[in-house]
Amino acid sequence: MTGLRAGDTVALVTPAGPVRADLLDRATAALETWGLTVKRFATAGNRHPALRYLADTDERRAADFQAAWRDASVSAVICARGGYGTQRMLDLLDWDALRAAGPKIFTGSSDVTALHQAIAAHLGVPTLFSPMPGGSLWDEDAAAHLHRVLFDPGTPVVIHARDTLVPGTADGITTGGNLSLLASSVGAPEHRPVRGAIAILEDVAEDPYRLDRMLTQLLRAGWFADVTGIVLGSWTGCGDPAEVRTVLAERLGPLGVPVLWEAGFGHLPGSVTVPLGVPATIDGVVLTCGPYCAVRY
Repeated sequence: MTGLRAGDTVALVTPAGPVRADLLDRATAALETWGLTVKRFATAGNRHPALRYLADTDERRAADFQAAWRDASVSAVICARGGYGTQRMLDLLDWDALRAAGPKIFTGSSDVTALHQAIAAHLGVPTLFSPMPGGSLWDEDAAAHLHRVLFDPGTPVVIHARDTLVPGTADGITTGGNLSLLASSVGAPEHRPVRGAIAILEDVAEDPYRLDRMLTQLLRAGWFADVTGIVLGSWTGCGDPAEVRTVLAERLGPLGVPVLWEAGFGHLPGSVTVPLGVPATIDGVVLTCGPYCAVRY
């Protein structure tokens, strides 16, 4: 798997919520300015006939994702936005057929965490936890960072956090994403600890007690058992930042691993792209992720 080049074709899909027509057009135009040909699958502009928070039925969203991944002309599958609904379609995917199609670049965040975890578990392919071009937080800085990662995948991604909750150094494989999605996936086939992992966590609009509950659930489920370090992104709309920091420090500090605070990814303007499923190191306030083009299966 290599990076993108001008002239490549990418698929724009919506595995979760619907995208407004103007934002879908903006997403297409943004990718086209990078010299890419954009293939928009049918559900990208649709809405579920009854459940208006979904882009389409589970079957159609799953079919579009599968078709995009199996399309030999498509170099990357890019999620237009998150929302809710990705988990609903996972059991409808033919993972053997997806594996046979070979690796693809895959980008998205928020609710798309469910697909990041499923792709890692079933295909072993690194993915990119990234801002989405049809989302409300897409901006010039977020686009520029994603572009650098997509078009130069052989260069390590270096991310500077604002502070540490627990100082130290660590090595591991990046995993994780949106905290609420990870917690709600406990018991699912794809939900498994990664041995020697650096966990990447963020969330939005969750009260501190809810963050506490989700972290407690993951702790009790053993998800953090083999974690070597933790990198925390944004906690937009989660209440008093000082209280959020206290909750995260109280829950994660006893693990005895380095914990970085406010690393600039998640639900915030200018969000950086974080490769998942790649070797990484924590040193002080810096997370360095190895090239994501090193396929693991």
